[in-house]
Amino acid sequence: MDTPALPPETPVTETEPNLDPQNWDELRANAHVMLDDMLDYIAQIRQRPVWQPIPDEIRAHFRAALPQQPTELAEVYAQFAEEVLPYAAGNVHPGFMGWVQGGGTAVGMLAEMLAGGLNANLGGRDHMPVEVERQIVEWSRTLLGFPEGATGLFVTGSSLANLIGILVARTRALGKGVRAKGLGEAGATLRAYASVAAHRCIPLGMDLSGLGTDALRPIPTDAHGRMDLSKLRAAIAEDRAAGLKPFLIVGTAGTVDTGAIDELETIAAICAAEDMHFHIDGAFGAMAVLSPELKPLVKGIELADSVAFDFHKWGQVPYDAGFVLVRNGQLHRDTFASPAAYLRPNAKGLAAGAPWFSDFGPDLSRGFRALKTWFTLKTFGITKMGEVVAHSCALARHLEARVRAEPQLELLTPAQLNIVCFRYGNDDATNAKIVVDLHESGIAAPSTTTIAGKLAIRAAFVNHRTKFRDVDAMVDAVLKLGASS
Repeated sequence: MDTPALPPETPVTETEPNLDPQNWDELRANAHVMLDDMLDYIAQIRQRPVWQPIPDEIRAHFRAALPQQPTELAEVYAQFAEEVLPYAAGNVHPGFMGWVQGGGTAVGMLAEMLAGGLNANLGGRDHMPVEVERQIVEWSRTLLGFPEGATGLFVTGSSLANLIGILVARTRALGKGVRAKGLGEAGATLRAYASVAAHRCIPLGMDLSGLGTDALRPIPTDAHGRMDLSKLRAAIAEDRAAGLKPFLIVGTAGTVDTGAIDELETIAAICAAEDMHFHIDGAFGAMAVLSPELKPLVKGIELADSVAFDFHKWGQVPYDAGFVLVRNGQLHRDTFASPAAYLRPNAKGLAAGAPWFSDFGPDLSRGFRALKTWFTLKTFGITKMGEVVAHSCALARHLEARVRAEPQLELLTPAQLNIVCFRYGNDDATNAKIVVDLHESGIAAPSTTTIAGKLAIRAAFVNHRTKFRDVDAMVDAVLKLGASS
């Protein structure tokens, strides 16, 4: 078949609004400045503070009225460089240790630029960006040991990925008719179970799914911070005896406070015996599969019915790049597919390519998150990525050793993965002040949590740039600030 000729290019006139530049060379020059500056920002990140307070006058500039007229690109960028860039949260910095956030890479940044240029919508249709995401689904399936036919989806983060896991479990328990008829009487009897150390997004997911937070039974933890399985079994038996229907257990691979990993294999066996859905919140811990050294710690993840995790944590992909993997692809599709005349796939043409990714999640408009993940995995390879993950845990063990060696410091949780909780002396207020002072010093940015009723300094190592010397600098600063308190 002959391809029709493209229409001739016509000059843009003032009567036809257009957002492309009038002078591409000028845009190109500005673009090179921006790119070089951002590469310098990453390359020279150690010369900057982790974080610094935002001056009131800078914050006030971002209360300006909606712009009605154009502003030169160079002027807009200058404001970004002077008033946004210096006051970021700092997770690119090696001293960022407070929350489980990856450091990103220059490679991922470049891929994000390419994705922005393509401006692809990954909701569906037949185009190569969709195939890139399908490849990441297959790679993820292979990494986690899921069978052929498993399906996956990029989402914003594990909060949405965990919600999808809960909704898939709901469909399994009540059938896809629940989407039209609602929960009904049967839905009111459903019960789910998760550790008291589970992330806040698990009860939130129960809320958003319509099941309600009261349908989630929090299970106490053992001495290692893992779900107490004897209490789990007792809770399930108690609910069955009361005429309720246990339908879901959420295991955690890497709790947010301490990095504890539930006994995944045993939970999988309980789910199989009880005919329950086994979902794992592996927001960062699932990526332990990248490291041969750490993979045994998450043994049993391959038995889950669904897993939520983030490439933007241990995977070092720039935000955001959450992911959900579901063992039963048809069940996954039954949970979300919603036929509409204007979205009907065809056998050929741009509207081909079924099933579409919009059949597996709530979003029809979806960005090209897969490209920065594809670039990251292709450029660095699994072996090197696994070394980065293992090094994060080595940093935690180094911190544990430093804490044990300092009489002024108390170890509250040892290094199970990449997280250590400790404190200076015995006073909560002193430790809270130390953390704030650390932030404002720009040296390091740990966070706080409460362990056994004690306020703890919590250090989580995720950034691939963090080195042993950064851990030592943080400990030395804690000791100095504590002594002067």
